[in-house]
This record gives sequence, structure tokens and C-alpha cells, in this order.
Amino acid sequence: MILESFAAGPLGCNCTLVIDETTKTAIVVDPGGDLAKIEARLAKHGAVVKAIVHTHTHIDHVGATADLQRGTRAAARIHEADQFLYSILPIQASLLGMGTPPPSAELDTWLQDDEVISLGAVDLHVLHTPGHTPGSCCFEVRTRGEEQVVVLAGDTLFQQSVGRTDLWGGDHDALLRSIRGKLFALPDPTRVICGHGPDTTLGAEKRTNPFVRVR
Repeated sequence: MILESFAAGPLGCNCTLVIDETTKTAIVVDPGGDLAKIEARLAKHGAVVKAIVHTHTHIDHVGATADLQRGTRAAARIHEADQFLYSILPIQASLLGMGTPPPSAELDTWLQDDEVISLGAVDLHVLHTPGHTPGSCCFEVRTRGEEQVVVLAGDTLFQQSVGRTDLWGGDHDALLRSIRGKLFALPDPTRVICGHGPDTTLGAEKRTNPFVRVR
């Protein structure tokens, strides 16, 4: 598996490419902007996009979705509980001072909790983790047959912090339940790629994150 994460878009959303090395097919997670950068990274690996998925639908995580979809014809998917956020992109853009919002992509079937999206030997397991938004999801990614797991946490969990819950549909108590009940059930060494900023591990956050530490 090739896993490449990089900041994309005006607010530095971490866009992640999940690529099966054998089939050279890819899932793009959170294309927040900078379409040319995303396309260049895909071209470097010779990868063809099969799906575009989102940890949530705040505008900084979907900024390049429509243009990427038009260029690849890949299915674009969100959790159904975030559909209302996708319908108010102009309001989101105005609030964040981002000017004209991006065009809407054609959304495919909704992401489902516990669903597994397979790409060659790579499995992306959907974990519905409401709190930051009602439809927030994290993605547990692994190569089939291997123990190493990487979690794409979106804006649910950060290094030494958690996602904000003061925007539409945010729920702080639900966020903490999602982190403790779903993410912290995974092994401590699990690498976490956050929605913004540096990576961390679940073990480190259990020990030191002031919002959710458990020991």
C-alpha cells in the first residue's frame, strides 16, 4: 500500500491518497483544494482514482471534490448525516471568508458505519464517529493480511487536541464518546493521520491528550 498525505486547500486540510501498489488504483480522502497538487501526486504514482471519500463535509475538506470527480469520474461519498452541510456550502464559504464556494459534486451512495471499501489488497474500514459533525467518519486503513493499521481521523482527533464542536451539528459529548469508544479500541501503536497538522498515535493520545486521556 502507498499512503501519501499532504496539506491541500486554503486551510491546510490533510488530503490522503490510499493506493494499492499492484492495481495502481486509489482512494482520495478529503480533497480540500489544490486540485493540481492532488493530480500531480496521483500521476507520480501512476494511480487511477476509483473513489473519493470524506471524513466530513466542512468546506475545507471538499474544496476540490467536484473538479476531481469531473476529471476521474470517481464516486464521491459522504455520510448521510452530513448531507445538510453539503447543501450549505455557500454559507460555510461566507463564514470562513472563502468567497465563491466550490461547485457541488454528484454524490454517490452514503458511507455506512462498519462498511469496508476494498481496493486490491487494501481495505478501508469506515468508522462513523459523530461529534465534530453528525456525519463525521474515520477510516481504518490496512493492507489485507498485515497487522499495521493507519487511521485517517479527519477533524475528530488531533495531536493533543480534538475537533471543534461549535459549528453546525457539533456535539462535544458525542465526539468524546466516538474517540474513546471507537478510536481508542484500536491498538496503541496505530498511526493517526489528522485532518490538519502533524500525525500522532493512539497510544500517545490516550496518555497525554488533555481532552480524552484514559490513563
